[in-house]
Amino acid sequence: MTAARVELLTRQLDLTWSLFEYYLRELDDAACLWEPAPGCWTVRPDGRGDWVADWETPEPDPAPYTSIGWLTWHIGYWWTTTHAHCFGSGAPAREEITWPGGADAAADWLRGLRDEWRAALLPLTDADLDSTERTAGLPWGEGLALVDVASWVNFELAKNVAEIGLTQRFHAARTD
Repeated sequence: MTAARVELLTRQLDLTWSLFEYYLRELDDAACLWEPAPGCWTVRPDGRGDWVADWETPEPDPAPYTSIGWLTWHIGYWWTTTHAHCFGSGAPAREEITWPGGADAAADWLRGLRDEWRAALLPLTDADLDSTERTAGLPWGEGLALVDVASWVNFELAKNVAEIGLTQRFHAARTD
């Protein structure tokens, strides 16, 4: 018997998440806020005490290096937005999605988003996954079937986790 596509998607998500948990064990605030290169995008407290992410529209080419804090914000941003569009009633503006202010809080935030996303996927049928109805308002996936967006979530998470792991290793190996 072949596995349902939703089972494949959640297994991929779980596998990627297990690698993320490996990196989260050693993650601390100093590593999150370390800037690996001049001009690096990061997260910074604003005048109200919220942690906001550096951002430019359109994105520069090449894109700047990013801190782990920025990468964790970025995961939270696109996951919040994707979940809200696909399973909610619309997403907050990018500026309203702020970084929680520390490694532990960011990890908890992202774990919650993963749990919400996974729970939303589990009851879906193949017909639900083939539908474009849930992706109708999604800025980067409008017109795509939900299965394609869910596959992108897994891929984007894997890419960001790999970047976090590499940046964390560079932070640990620095000699300054």
